[in-house]
Amino acid sequence: VQDHDELLQLSQQLLDAIAVNDWAVYERLCATDLTAFEPEARGQRVAGLDFHRFYFDLGPVQGARCTTMVDPQVRMLGEDAALVTYIRLVQSSSDQGTVTSRCEESR
Repeated sequence: VQDHDELLQLSQQLLDAIAVNDWAVYERLCATDLTAFEPEARGQRVAGLDFHRFYFDLGPVQGARCTTMVDPQVRMLGEDAALVTYIRLVQSSSDQGTVTSRCEESR
């Protein structure tokens, strides 16, 4: 249970770092050799942090923003490996109105 709670807290810290454009925290929480399938990659596997760094370099997103981790699941794969999955909801507002986006994520 302790590992479970810690992994969920670290996952939330990662989402918070993305929301406030904090590259230092994001980089600290990610392996440099990570691989990922993400909505921004349009179904392609990306490797390393360069793909992610591009979005941080654009600067903070303007307008109000709220990120929610829905239905998080943790599956321990061994003593020092786990899979965290969840639905990520991002609510944002700008001059054009309010939008909620949804995507499935695993870490």
